[in-house]
Amino acid sequence: MTQPLLVGAFLAALFYVLIPGPAFLQLLGIGAGQGRKAGAFFMMGHLVGDILWSALALVAIVGARTIGTFVFDLLGLLCGFYLAWIGWSAITAKPKGDGRALVMVERPFRRGLIFGVTNPKGYPVALATFTALVAGSAGALDFEALPLLLGVSFVGFVTADLILVAIIGAGAVRRFYRAHERLIVRCSGVLFMGFAAQALWHATPGLLGWRKA
Repeated sequence: MTQPLLVGAFLAALFYVLIPGPAFLQLLGIGAGQGRKAGAFFMMGHLVGDILWSALALVAIVGARTIGTFVFDLLGLLCGFYLAWIGWSAITAKPKGDGRALVMVERPFRRGLIFGVTNPKGYPVALATFTALVAGSAGALDFEALPLLLGVSFVGFVTADLILVAIIGAGAVRRFYRAHERLIVRCSGVLFMGFAAQALWHATPGLLGWRKA
């Protein structure tokens, strides 16, 4: 096991989490609207998906067979409907009064868990990120190295999660969010609907057999 390989795995995990996407938008709303604790629970749930997709990416890089496109197309379809529901909920959200956030997530851990596991971009983004930063040391990659690589990746994930939670829960960020909450929530809802349309657009042809091999 070489040092560049371990550093590459750590950086790949770090960048994988810090790259903006649907989960980041959701974390912004939860952390800024409900506090740092709720944001932390969301990221704890999302960590499960991070580990799952990074493990599959590392297995693919080592040379094992991937699990096929059907599973990812199905996940893409489910995630598309899920993102559409979240987007519509944000667009139609109404003020609750008494200083409460416009959109409240009662179970942030469960929301993060579903987000992480059903993210259709999880595998390709993880594969691209880990390939860019790890594949250069392909000569040192083997199945015996996977547990250690996953352990180092886990440290990278947690580090990135702590960075995001610290930023989202900061007083200045929360004050800005509360001052422009309705506009941010509505815009986020539109973006979620766009993410949903994209997920459905890419997943449906494969499930219907329209995609060329």
